[in-house]
Amino acid sequence: MSEVIAVERGVGMPVPRVVYAYPYEAMDVGDSFTVPVSARQKVLNANWRAGKRLGMRFEARTEGEVVRIWRVR
Repeated sequence: MSEVIAVERGVGMPVPRVVYAYPYEAMDVGDSFTVPVSARQKVLNANWRAGKRLGMRFEARTEGEVVRIWRVR
C-alpha cells in the first residue's frame, strides 16, 4: 500500500532563529566586551560564526584572567 503525499504550494519557510550568547548585533566598530579565560575557545568559535553571518569581523586578546573581544569591521 502506498500512501499519497500531498504537495503544498505557497507555504513559506520560517525565519531561522539565531540567538547569540554575546552582544554581537549591538556592537559598533571599536566596541568590546570581556569573557572569562575559561570560555576562550567558545567565544572564538562564536566570533567566527557571528562574523560570517553578520558580515562583521572580531578580534580577541587575552588580558590576564579575561578575554577581550573587539569589533574591528
